[in-house]
Amino acid sequence: MHLVDQIKAKARENLQTVVLPEGYDDRMVEASAKIVADGLAKVVLLGDADALNAKAGEMGVSLADVTLIDPKNSDLLDGYADELVELRKKKGLSKEQAIELLTGDDNLYFGAMMVHKGDAGGAVAGAYNTTGDVLRAAFQVIGTAPGMKTVSSVFLMVTKTPEFGENGVLCFADCAVNPNPDAQALAEIAVSTAASCKSFLGVEAKVAMLSFSTKGSAQHEDCDKVLKALEIAKGLAPDLAIDGELQADAALLPKVGEKKAPGSTVAGKANTIVFPDLDAGNIGYKLVERLAGAEAVGPIVQGLAKPVNDLSRGCSVDDIVSVSAITAVQAQG
Repeated sequence: MHLVDQIKAKARENLQTVVLPEGYDDRMVEASAKIVADGLAKVVLLGDADALNAKAGEMGVSLADVTLIDPKNSDLLDGYADELVELRKKKGLSKEQAIELLTGDDNLYFGAMMVHKGDAGGAVAGAYNTTGDVLRAAFQVIGTAPGMKTVSSVFLMVTKTPEFGENGVLCFADCAVNPNPDAQALAEIAVSTAASCKSFLGVEAKVAMLSFSTKGSAQHEDCDKVLKALEIAKGLAPDLAIDGELQADAALLPKVGEKKAPGSTVAGKANTIVFPDLDAGNIGYKLVERLAGAEAVGPIVQGLAKPVNDLSRGCSVDDIVSVSAITAVQAQG
């Protein structure tokens, strides 16, 4: 079974509620109907109910099983505004400003507040709005997971080489968000990605902290950052199987791992790859995708207290459906 199909099957096992703020995008209207029809999640679509139903009728889809909420007229608005004022009190946000944010045309803050308050398990947006706008609302309303300050991303790399990772699937991070993470951020990326590995692949992570050096084979401040991140990560997650600094071949190939890092529980067996910076991560995943013919599922946002995922503005309806299933699985915890 393909990885995305496995994720969809897992989503069906414990149905979660996903909110789609961008009801003004036709793709979201069609996707919401498909998500419910496929039994992947309960869906809340934000927007005026009459307008959404009229649009769905024109498109030949039914929203009968989709919950429609207009933020501007919702009974939830007043309570949400009070909560947002409380969350942003250090910024001096007034209730009027909170209402303005929650009833803004993009619906992003209302969707994030639904997730924060537990009225939805997760949110999916970005078909119309920028990544910055989507993550800003999520960060300000939902915040980061306990003990974390870093929001990052993971790609699930489905390769054609079953001896790597878990039957050919590996987690790559961070390939989309943090340009130059310091040691603390890098450690938090490692811990978040390990949790993603467990959530999506159903196995314990074996985390390799990558570098151009393996176990002191080179001396440089960039290697020192990885070593410092390794120690911080061990403090954050003492039971985590994690090692570094490791070159890519030492992380992935058993014979090389045994030679370069003897005694390591990760070297040669890694299923979770943490790159030292965004240059390496973005270049690395795209090389594996293009040269090795791998499929890159993601980016999946991680590190938030509750799941919010960002789409490409060029996404298809099927992309929205798949990311919603991914979000539903994250919401299962």
